Amino acid sequence: MLCKLAWGNVRRAGRDYLVYLLTLTLGVTVFYAFNTISMQVDIAGIDEEGLAQVVGSMLGYLTYFLAGVMAFLMVYANNFIMKRRKKEFGLYQVLGMGRGRVATIMALETVIVSVVAFVAGIVLGVGLSQLMTFFTASLFKTQIANFHFFFSVHAFNLTLVCMLVMFALTLLLNLRAVRRTKLIELMGAERRNESIKTRNPWIAIAIFAVGVVLVGVAYYRLLRDGFPLTATDSKLQEAMSQFGITTAMVTVGTFALFWGLSGMLIKLLQSLRSVYWRGLNMFTVRQLSAKVNTVCFSMGVIAMILFLAITSVTCGMSIANVMNENLERYNPADMSQTYVYYTPDTLDFYKESFNPPEADRMVLADSTVDLYSAWHGNPWHGDRKGKSADNNDETGKKVNIADVAGEHVQIDSYLSYPIGGSDPSVTPSEMCKIMGEKLPKAFGGSNADTMGLFVTPASQYNRLRQMMGEEPVHIGHDQYLLTCDMGGELVDLYTKYMAGGHALTLGGHTLKPATDKSDEDTAAIANSAMGSNPGTVVVADELLSQLNLQPYFSSLLVNYKQGMDTTEADESIKYTVFDNLLVDGKEPGSWGTFIIRSEMYTQAAQTNGLISYLAIYIGFVLVVACAAILSIQQLSNVADGSRSYRVLAQIGCDDRQIRHSVMAQQAVFFLFPLAVGLAHSFVALKVIIELVSIFGNMSIGGTVGLTCAIFLAAYGGYFLVTYLMSTGMVRAAIATRYSE
Repeated sequence: MLCKLAWGNVRRAGRDYLVYLLTLTLGVTVFYAFNTISMQVDIAGIDEEGLAQVVGSMLGYLTYFLAGVMAFLMVYANNFIMKRRKKEFGLYQVLGMGRGRVATIMALETVIVSVVAFVAGIVLGVGLSQLMTFFTASLFKTQIANFHFFFSVHAFNLTLVCMLVMFALTLLLNLRAVRRTKLIELMGAERRNESIKTRNPWIAIAIFAVGVVLVGVAYYRLLRDGFPLTATDSKLQEAMSQFGITTAMVTVGTFALFWGLSGMLIKLLQSLRSVYWRGLNMFTVRQLSAKVNTVCFSMGVIAMILFLAITSVTCGMSIANVMNENLERYNPADMSQTYVYYTPDTLDFYKESFNPPEADRMVLADSTVDLYSAWHGNPWHGDRKGKSADNNDETGKKVNIADVAGEHVQIDSYLSYPIGGSDPSVTPSEMCKIMGEKLPKAFGGSNADTMGLFVTPASQYNRLRQMMGEEPVHIGHDQYLLTCDMGGELVDLYTKYMAGGHALTLGGHTLKPATDKSDEDTAAIANSAMGSNPGTVVVADELLSQLNLQPYFSSLLVNYKQGMDTTEADESIKYTVFDNLLVDGKEPGSWGTFIIRSEMYTQAAQTNGLISYLAIYIGFVLVVACAAILSIQQLSNVADGSRSYRVLAQIGCDDRQIRHSVMAQQAVFFLFPLAVGLAHSFVALKVIIELVSIFGNMSIGGTVGLTCAIFLAAYGGYFLVTYLMSTGMVRAAIATRYSE
């Protein structure tokens, strides 16, 4: 009997359960689809070792966090259902049904709706996961050779666990509500109106103006200062403090905007008398003002969450695309090994704070070392000898670079000041000053600008070009060439400087451009994820020998022997370990990064996939959360105002006018937080695009545009469902006839 009654209640109150059902179904769909990533990777033919495990593990952990968000939404949606049906549950008790049986009916209804949502979500999730396989293949630039239908038991079980937790939480809160609510409160819930408080409109307008000023100043500060990612170590703390102030200003300003919105709306529309007195506009404005007062905080939170969702998706996927597109340029050789030389600043740091005893054997580097020879302990520079470790892999086998090395080249990079000096003679800021240009914002005050450009000999640069299949470039004794592998604004800056015929002064020598274009395709001086060469001046070898510049680092780039299996070569040297390299008993530097190109490709693929999936996953759930909260708020407002709509109908207002009023109110509540979130996102993305343009052109179209369109469709879908449910509730309220 109770099961039959519960099923009938669910069918009859289907509209009340619609938002709850929709939100839960979307949650199950997304949870299942995104947790099938390991199977998608296999079908898409992506063979990077450990990729499926890394991405799958991260998404699995994130699912638990997002399940908490969804649980909060379920509770929020369930509160609306309880509010709508309090009178019904009270009637059951008046007719003699005990609270235990009422609670049982509620539990059965929750089970029915949850099972329907779970089944529908799994069906949709299975379909979505099949489509996402093609997205995964596109993301990792692979072809699907053998597509087949798949079902993930792991994703199903994980989704089921999250579903059971949300169900249990909702059920407990429902039972608690029935147990603690008095019968008179249940029976009179529909007649109890929410108290409406209005604020002094002039105070509200003043607060609104303060919010506008705070947000505007925060925008200005962010556009002026940017993000503190490129600040030097000495200025990082100050930059972080300033960024914290900017963040606080935009946060406080956002909440002030919504707090003062009601007063601003009243005064603005009252001043437009032809609009204010038209139709039901006066009623609509009063309703908006009263409701904004009660939900201003939640609207501010929603605006900030939408800002985070839009920015994280757009920025995360775009940065991942930039990294992926430039990966080949960033990794010119099968492997690279760097060696970093000690400078006066390094020695002072070790002597004063880090490790004074170790600094005794360190010496200021006055020349570079031959890394290829040092790899297996051979002499270099005539009678000077260096010693490195007996290099062993994890199995204890002797490692010899000559066993795998084919073409190889060493690139020596010097600072643009003499040994013992400290002030660089070639910096991007000085170049911009000469041209009368503005230094790219993300580059100003950075370590790269304070250190200046590197200097390298033309012979090594041309050997690198030859290894990459390019013709050598002639650079005379009084000429220079600027190279940079990061693309974007830096390459444009260097190209413009050379094309303008501007000279460089290096060690008292005035140099003119050798070409009119900066090289970026053969400019990488080591394997890396985001570029290794922010700017290098290539000069003639004989000139470099006269300048006595401070060595900064050397990079050995090696291509394996022709016909050699790349995997075997990687395995034979990837576990190489070096001892300190000594020159005449002293240590001129330390070994830097050792990077294998194939591993960098694997890491980049993992990073790209992880960033993209996390951005979409988090962004979609946050957008759904915001839309669901707004939807439930508006449905509650319509339920509270049912008497008002009935009175409007009784005094002669037609259905079209009433529906228009409902539409206008809900449009403000949905669109205003979205507009504020989009404005915040626009400013933040402008700064991010300028920052990323240092490394390459960042596009926010393509996949990101499609993803954001899906998010907005979900947001708009909730708005449509809310409006349709609201009009149904209004029609039901108007049709009700009872004495008051």
